[in-house]
Amino acid sequence: MSSIGTGYDLSASQFSPDGRVFQVEYAMKAVENSGTVIGLKGSDGIVLAAEKLILSKLHERTTNQRLFNIDKHIGMGFSGLIADARQIVQIARKEAAEYRQQFGTSIPLKYLNDRVSMYMHAYTLYSAIRPYGCSVILVSYENDEPVMYTIDPSGISYGNHGCATGKAKQSAKTEIEKLKLGRLTCRELAKEAAKIIYIVHDELKDKNFELELSWVCKDSNGLHERVPENVFLEAENAAKQAMEADSGSDTEDL
Repeated sequence: MSSIGTGYDLSASQFSPDGRVFQVEYAMKAVENSGTVIGLKGSDGIVLAAEKLILSKLHERTTNQRLFNIDKHIGMGFSGLIADARQIVQIARKEAAEYRQQFGTSIPLKYLNDRVSMYMHAYTLYSAIRPYGCSVILVSYENDEPVMYTIDPSGISYGNHGCATGKAKQSAKTEIEKLKLGRLTCRELAKEAAKIIYIVHDELKDKNFELELSWVCKDSNGLHERVPENVFLEAENAAKQAMEADSGSDTEDL
């Protein structure tokens, strides 16, 4: 990259000879250095799970959350730079509020996704600014149907049945592909999501982390909210038991 990218990575508005925008690729690297966030779409809603890395024992556990409410029925999870993602959260909330004020109803997720992805793409076009160093997952439950989109720092968006962003993205996607997503309820997906976060967590590089779980589904009456405490504890305990079972079987093999 150094030989090809020399002189072509100083501005987000400049292409390299082989058609790459290095500033966008650097933004993707920022995402890959962040904790893993996954989204799982089930038969009755969507579950978001986040691996919030604990960088210091002195930090409060409830700070620097990675799952946000955008509107009553829309949630967002992100991987990457927290400050950048908070700006995206504010933009999305502003779009949702203006839509409700103008039309008197909640904003459709597809429209919000288009607006936010265009905004993020605009930050890859000018030399005076840089791309956002975060990827976001937008989720909603509209007309009894779960809807989920992901947006990369480049502004590209995808509709998903299951998705993952962050440092263990590939490992998480491999685990997600094993699931029968359309057949599972959100209560079942909460356990699966917790298991995946625990499986892909790198204990050698990142000692401590905090699991965050939220959902938008029938059980929440179409509202995006943190999973109830009993569901969270059940999912976390199931994940820990699965990890202990795996480590036990590995020890027996040795």
